[in-house]
Amino acid sequence: MSRWLAAALLAVALPATAQVYTYIDAEGNRVFTDRPADQAAEQVHLKPGNSMPAPPIPTRQAAKPGPVEVEAAVVAYQLHILSPAADETIRDNAGTVSVTFQSGPALQPRHAYQLLLDEQPLGAPASQSPIVLSNVDRGTHQLAMAVVDEQARILQRTASQPFHLIRTSLAQRRMAKPCQKDDYGVRPECPLKDKPPEKRDIPFVPFL
Repeated sequence: MSRWLAAALLAVALPATAQVYTYIDAEGNRVFTDRPADQAAEQVHLKPGNSMPAPPIPTRQAAKPGPVEVEAAVVAYQLHILSPAADETIRDNAGTVSVTFQSGPALQPRHAYQLLLDEQPLGAPASQSPIVLSNVDRGTHQLAMAVVDEQARILQRTASQPFHLIRTSLAQRRMAKPCQKDDYGVRPECPLKDKPPEKRDIPFVPFL
């Protein structure tokens, strides 16, 4: 190891304010030290080393809390079916039922009204009253009104209430008013397939 390399290593290991000395020991070896002994030691003048200050360590800043999304509260709707009334009997041969209802407050965005007939959604969701049902089967049915969201999930609904629909059957209509020749293909209870064949007039040929 050369003299100056040893001196440089020693300078790195020592504090910046320490002095470096050198001397020859009893065995003829050159010694570098910051604490000279009684021997005649010479001070070593070292050139300042190339050093760069360490980059500052970035301090971690606490994340600023952003806006918290608050789920909109579900509106409590007041739903009432006005007609048909509970246990009302409706007579309509076409099976048409007009359902009127009252609701408050106004519908929120992406909400709609949905009729439930016998606990099943019937027809497309609507935005206002009335809702007209067509071709409902005769008999007793359970009717309810609900508010649904854009995914057809029920948000709120009324209790089911019964109504009764009476429709005259085709056979009953034919009995009440028999089909005439010109009624076939015109009246629903008089289909063309039931039209009796017409009698063909056979010309009279005298026997010869």
